[in-house]
Amino acid sequence: GCNPLAETGRSKLQNQRAVLNQQILRAVRMRAGAENLLRATTNNKVREQVLLELSFVNSDLQILKEELEGLNISVEVYQNAEETFSIPLVPLGLKETKDVDFTLPLKDFILEHYSEDSSEYEDEIADLMDLRQACRTPSRDEAGIEMLMSYFLQLGYVENRFFPPTRHIGVLFTWYDSFTGVPVCQQNLLLEKASVLFNIGALYTQIGTRCNRQTQAGLENAVDAFQKAAGVLSYLKETFTHTPSYDMSPAMLNVLVRMMLAQARECVFEQIGLSGIRNEFFTLVKMTQEVAKVGEVYMLVNTAMNQEPVKENIPYSWSKLAQIKSDHYKALAHYFIATILCDHELQPSDDKDQQEEALSQLYDCVPEGLMVLAVLKDKVQRKQLGKAHLRKAIVYHEEALRVCGLCKKLRNIEVLQEVLTAAHKRSLVKYAQQETEDDFLSLIQAPDILPKTEHKIETIAPQFSKVKVKDFFHKLGPLTVFSAKQRWTAPRTILLHHKAGELGFSLKGGSPVQVYCLDPVSSAASAGLKEGDYIVSVCGMDCKWLGVNEVLEKLKSVGKQPVELDVISCQDTAASLHSKSATYSMGMQKTYSLICLAMDEDKIDRTKKVPLKLPFLSWGTKSRQKAASTLCLPSAVAGSSQIKKKLSPFTLLNTESSLY
Repeated sequence: GCNPLAETGRSKLQNQRAVLNQQILRAVRMRAGAENLLRATTNNKVREQVLLELSFVNSDLQILKEELEGLNISVEVYQNAEETFSIPLVPLGLKETKDVDFTLPLKDFILEHYSEDSSEYEDEIADLMDLRQACRTPSRDEAGIEMLMSYFLQLGYVENRFFPPTRHIGVLFTWYDSFTGVPVCQQNLLLEKASVLFNIGALYTQIGTRCNRQTQAGLENAVDAFQKAAGVLSYLKETFTHTPSYDMSPAMLNVLVRMMLAQARECVFEQIGLSGIRNEFFTLVKMTQEVAKVGEVYMLVNTAMNQEPVKENIPYSWSKLAQIKSDHYKALAHYFIATILCDHELQPSDDKDQQEEALSQLYDCVPEGLMVLAVLKDKVQRKQLGKAHLRKAIVYHEEALRVCGLCKKLRNIEVLQEVLTAAHKRSLVKYAQQETEDDFLSLIQAPDILPKTEHKIETIAPQFSKVKVKDFFHKLGPLTVFSAKQRWTAPRTILLHHKAGELGFSLKGGSPVQVYCLDPVSSAASAGLKEGDYIVSVCGMDCKWLGVNEVLEKLKSVGKQPVELDVISCQDTAASLHSKSATYSMGMQKTYSLICLAMDEDKIDRTKKVPLKLPFLSWGTKSRQKAASTLCLPSAVAGSSQIKKKLSPFTLLNTESSLY
């Protein structure tokens, strides 16, 4: 990861976010204590003092929330360093977390569950903790993405190795909400995996905003980054359901996916017009449809941001920026079609049928009394309809400037003000250039423009298979056998004395090998060997990862000396069976045979109903009550003793709608 002490703009924002998270946590705890006291007391004087204290705490929380929103809209820090004349794009901030010490829980679990010396795994545990620490400050490039993905995949190994489904091992994960700053604490590793996925998507958005949008390659990279960000967030929404954090709720993730795809669509439009927009009929028709599509998707994003329950937690400035972009790009669409009507008269050499068809595709319905072909041929009608589109463009530009002026955070973004003002002036100049005929005689209203695009924008699913990760705890043995779901006896030593080259048992399986067809009257059975035992070492040499051939070679190398085997027995009733077996006798050739029983079992299993796979992260009401570590904070209203309705952390602070 990056140097956490480096004084870059992005690191300063993350440090400010961490400080704000601690302040919000302190204020939320104070509010929870005051609310509990309010419920418990019956003294009117005490209630008045508590209500007064609650008002102060709520005011502090509102201020802290506004400061956190200011960090989320600090888009200038994430933009490309080159001077650009483009509307800024919105990145997602990384979720903050607390340090986690895996040492004692994992060492205890290795000793208790795997019956191994846990001191031999100190380096592996340290590597895991170092990787997690580095993921808190990833570099803003593909290397940072690969590191986060490698940690996510490593968590899959850790989950199977050390997190049994029936109990917790005492590791507490704390992650702060990216929008509210409220912490969520769980002993469930799936919270860690979901939060890492969110940060992967957030890092993709930061990469996309950093791309140079003045070059073709930069815009292509930006489009790709935003599509990948949308893919990761969509994967998070579909895989981890009922997350206890507001920023990872399905409704919020759905809005974030829409916003990332809208920004990718915006970059596609900039990519089309990067080399310049020729003042040519069919080129302008194409640009009109493309820019109308951008305005439409931002309108849908703005609508989604203003729906419950997202409206309470998403930054207010984000929804206003989506509204501004929607109005701005709709205005550009009307400006382009006005340029078509005002600057291009139908010439004898032009294909009027082709122009009529192209212009008809822009409208769902033309104004009453007008025909597309008649508009193309009649100069007066062209001018009137063109000026109607210019008037509508000016209205949209003025609305965008008005909304921008009402939002304090957006008002301070200079490049946004410059772009909106320049586009507004351009439409005013175009309108002033038209002939000053009597506009009172023209009652034409500009029709809406149909959006259309030739460029498909869709989510790109995360490619975890491209990241190669080695299991840190590889020495424990194959994961299919040595996992937290299966319990084993402690290794026991079997000393075999063979007679006439016979051991009295067969071996089967891949790695580790399993004892099969044990002769009950053999010396091996007398020494304590059992049917189904797994051989983990031969004469002190570890063989967990060895197959049948390698184990047979080791047994051969012993000769006629007694063989010392370390074996373990599965404590589950149904021991796993392998499909490959080998019989070995001292001094004789080994033979292989396929087990037909495994084929029969496979046929039987196909007839059984497969149980539905539960979602990875399904915390229901009962589970929430059991997980006492989850921070579920109550909210109170003056004069009420019981609050049954579940409220968000900032329900009492919801004065934002009245301010704007």
